[in-house]
Amino acid sequence: MLRRVTRRTVVAATAAALAGCSGNGGSGTPGNGETEPGDDGTPTTAGDADADNPAVGDAEQQGDLRLTSPAFADGEPIPKTYGRNAANVNPPLSIRNVPGEAASLTLIVDDPDAVAPAGKVWLHWLVWNVPPSTTEIPEAWEPTTAVEGTNDFGERRYDGPAPPDETHTYRFKLYALGTTLDLQPSASKRDVGAAMRGHLLARTQLTGTYAP
Repeated sequence: MLRRVTRRTVVAATAAALAGCSGNGGSGTPGNGETEPGDDGTPTTAGDADADNPAVGDAEQQGDLRLTSPAFADGEPIPKTYGRNAANVNPPLSIRNVPGEAASLTLIVDDPDAVAPAGKVWLHWLVWNVPPSTTEIPEAWEPTTAVEGTNDFGERRYDGPAPPDETHTYRFKLYALGTTLDLQPSASKRDVGAAMRGHLLARTQLTGTYAP
């Protein structure tokens, strides 16, 4: 039986094709020529600047650098007190095995699960030029010898988890650099990542979950 082709059918088919091209409405890993949302929700490809920006995506283990927390184990729930709607202070962190030639550390805390509800990977904390001798970051830390950037709440500080929909996984990403970064406090996460290129000695990641 022949199906009648109407204007509505054509429009629907066109919309479906556009959704597939944008990477929305499809599943699987984008391949050559396909796109996926970057940290700001815009499409990115393997050939753009984000492809080798170490601040974007997971901080895949490199070297012996380690980041842990006495408040929660890797992959486990972050205590509620560290949420934005609770005490809203950073959890304590422990740093180990910083390379001897490191000149500074960079710490990034973000939420990749925020892409669906917020349209972007949400930045909760951005700190650079942390002294490489640092082994402990205390709860409710207020950096005096490091630079805090502006997070996606518009604040130059730590702002804790605040998932609007379901349990999210948060990444605490630590980088050891062979240099300090000459950046203004207004620098974005991408700016920091671009400045880190060519100076990365080691990196590591601690993750924690948080439910609404």
